[in-house]
Amino acid sequence: MARKNRDDFDTSHSEAEPTICPICERVIPDDQKEKHHLVPKSKGGKATVLLHHVCHRQIHATFTDAQLAKTFSTIDALLEDPAMQKFVAWIKTKPAGFSDAAKDSRQGPFSSRGRK
Repeated sequence: MARKNRDDFDTSHSEAEPTICPICERVIPDDQKEKHHLVPKSKGGKATVLLHHVCHRQIHATFTDAQLAKTFSTIDALLEDPAMQKFVAWIKTKPAGFSDAAKDSRQGPFSSRGRK
């Protein structure tokens, strides 16, 4: 069996792969990474995904924990919602480092399902 040469593993020039937000498909800056529980912790969820801070805030401004647990527990389900589609179309036009306060679903322009 051939030995691997240490020069084959030059790590001095390698950088970590950028993290891509599964909601907006933009690179997430390190200072804007947030873990989102696909099923809220209050509903027993454990699995998480990394999202942009602004995308994460929009999800929680749009949906209740019950809605997230029952209907929107996957990225695909979130992206199928019309309110999230409008938000994604808007946020994709912003630079990766953009951070804006998410609008409350009862007042925001991207809402179709509000908290009651």
